[in-house]
Amino acid sequence: MHARSAPATGDRRSRRVAAALRWPVGCALVSWRYFWRTTPIHRSDVAGDRSDLPPPDPAGTDEDGVQHPADGYGTLLHRVYQVRIAGSGLGPRELMGRLTADPDRWSPEFAVFRRTRGTPGAMAVGDEFLIRMPGPWDGPVRVCAADPEGFSFVTLRGHLEAGRIGFRAGRDPGEPGEPGDRDRLLFTIESWARPGDRLSHLMYDRLRVAKEVQLNMWTHACIRAARIAGGRLDGGVTVSTRRCVPAG
Repeated sequence: MHARSAPATGDRRSRRVAAALRWPVGCALVSWRYFWRTTPIHRSDVAGDRSDLPPPDPAGTDEDGVQHPADGYGTLLHRVYQVRIAGSGLGPRELMGRLTADPDRWSPEFAVFRRTRGTPGAMAVGDEFLIRMPGPWDGPVRVCAADPEGFSFVTLRGHLEAGRIGFRAGRDPGEPGEPGDRDRLLFTIESWARPGDRLSHLMYDRLRVAKEVQLNMWTHACIRAARIAGGRLDGGVTVSTRRCVPAG
């Protein structure tokens, strides 16, 4: 186990100042990408229920510094981003192998994954990253689960969000009541998150800026995953949002 120490007050203040200076640039980039994107985005936003609460963290998860949804503020958002990929020629494990080898290949240009723990070129339980963005939403994360077809992050102290997000590839099972297509891949990002602190709560639930930044970041990741797979999007990107306020 590596010892971790809390960052000095001066370091935290310097990061906040730098983030504030990058905030206008981040908003401009996100706005530009939103207005000029040509890929269809199919969005739904409805009230959720207890079924939208996150699953338990895997057994053996390192809890040091983790921000669980219960540690956050305001509304819990359960989001599922999906793309169907046709004509790829890759299997789910091959696609995830390419994505885990270098997260910067599928993250937007304005987001950078800086590895702070673990071996480059792989995604193993316990690895840690600082996701740097041109706005006040840099976020430390830790890998809490990983297998050949997917992996999951938990958010760490200081992240904009409190929650968990998973990335997975599989064969397309089809819509309910319809046959699937074994020649198509299905790439899914699923998150359960609340604002991590009161400032984040303001940006999420009042100004709604951070909420849109996160949505645009992960829809772009879905589009890039299709490109890395060497296939084409079949039907655009589907984004489902279900909202609930956990008891307590």
